[in-house]
Amino acid sequence: MEWEAPGIIVAARPYGEGDAVASVFTEVHGVCRGLVRGGFSRARAGIWQPGNLVEARWVARLADQLGSFTAELVHPAAARAMDDALMLGVLSAACAMAEGALPERQAHPRVFRGLLHLIAHLAAGPDAVAGLAVWELGLLEDLGYGLDFSGCPVTGGSDDLAYVSPRTGRAVSEAAAGIWRERLLKLPAFLRGGGAASPEELFQALRLTGHFLARDAFGARHMPVPGARTLLLDRVAGLAGY
Repeated sequence: MEWEAPGIIVAARPYGEGDAVASVFTEVHGVCRGLVRGGFSRARAGIWQPGNLVEARWVARLADQLGSFTAELVHPAAARAMDDALMLGVLSAACAMAEGALPERQAHPRVFRGLLHLIAHLAAGPDAVAGLAVWELGLLEDLGYGLDFSGCPVTGGSDDLAYVSPRTGRAVSEAAAGIWRERLLKLPAFLRGGGAASPEELFQALRLTGHFLARDAFGARHMPVPGARTLLLDRVAGLAGY
């Protein structure tokens, strides 16, 4: 069994002396794990960094085996993000979410293409955080936990949508929020129609998607939200003055 495809390294962990077990996300094969001989050696460690784009080759004797990876570096996204804490935070969080939330070896082409787009626009600064929140909405939808911002179930209208129910994932209008306003999650306008987002709105967006990712995508698998995602939320909270 073997395949070769463009992929995104979403995780790499030490294994033995100098080897690594890596997770590579491809459009056709989904997230696939494999052993990398010498993956953490001085010569190859730079290749196997989360966020890097590679041309990966996976080989195994049987389809259900761990298998092994080799790869050629196509784009060193991790190295380019290293000098910017926000860029690196977005990249690390996105890779950790893909590796943790997606079932192994199941294709999610829309999520893959969205992650490629996010990596290509990391240099956009705060806009990359907005891109991450939009990508996370797509991740939730692909996993069967999509949120509904089409209209308010109380008023039936689609105007003035300002909140999201943490229970149902449905949007709620300002007029219908009433006494439950404090229990609802804020719905930043940019998640519905694009446009620029303030630091406060970026924090609200990550808090919104993070709630449903923790409850549904990770909670269903009895896993915590990755630490890289929590660290990014804390950093954006600081930018917003919380």
